[in-house]
Amino acid sequence: MERYVDGFVFPVPTDNLDTYREMADEAGQLWIKHGALEYVEGVGDDMEPDMDGMSMRTFPQLTETGDDESVVFSFIVFESREHRDEVNAKVMDDPAMDPEHFDEEMPFDEERMAYGGFRSIVSYEE
Repeated sequence: MERYVDGFVFPVPTDNLDTYREMADEAGQLWIKHGALEYVEGVGDDMEPDMDGMSMRTFPQLTETGDDESVVFSFIVFESREHRDEVNAKVMDDPAMDPEHFDEEMPFDEERMAYGGFRSIVSYEE
């Protein structure tokens, strides 16, 4: 089955990681409730890997992460692009997404977030 993935990468001030985790937990529950197959949020751990001398751009370089920031990488898995569009429409219509529901501003700079939708070309599952 060809899956579809929405992917995100962005820096979060390290002091805001607990606040971000709480927000991500609520978001994950919301996407799963409306049909997403999987929701994953990860914080950078091995950001300067040894690749046997292979030159590559790291996530901190990509996101221009400062010393007081951490890289967050997240993705949501769907059955297809059409399924993604259906789930995201339901999420956006959910009362939990009403701006009045949010007590605080986002715990990261939204303008520094990179996002894209990806059609799978190889996928393995157990």
